[in-house]
Amino acid sequence: MSFFPFLLVGIVAAIVAKLILRRKVGWFLTIVLGLLGAALGAWVASAVLGYDVFGDGGLTSPLTWVFALGGAIVVLLIQGLIFGRRKTS
Repeated sequence: MSFFPFLLVGIVAAIVAKLILRRKVGWFLTIVLGLLGAALGAWVASAVLGYDVFGDGGLTSPLTWVFALGGAIVVLLIQGLIFGRRKTS
C-alpha cells in the first residue's frame, strides 16, 4: 500500500476509534494519533502474523482495517491514560 491509501486508512481508523471511545480530543490530534495507530497496527500485523499490510493488504483487505482500527484504539487509550482527565482546582 502506498502512502496515500495508508493515510486514508489511518484517518478513517482515527475517526472510528474516536467515536468508539467517545474521546474529547481535537480532530488534528485524533488524525495524528490515528496515523500512529495505523502504523502500530501494521507493525503488529507484520511482526505477529507475518501479514504485510503494505504488500498483501490494501484498502480492500479487512485485516488492514482491523489492524488499523485496533492500533488507533490502543494509541488513543494510551493517550487517555497519559493525558487523562485532569482536575483543576
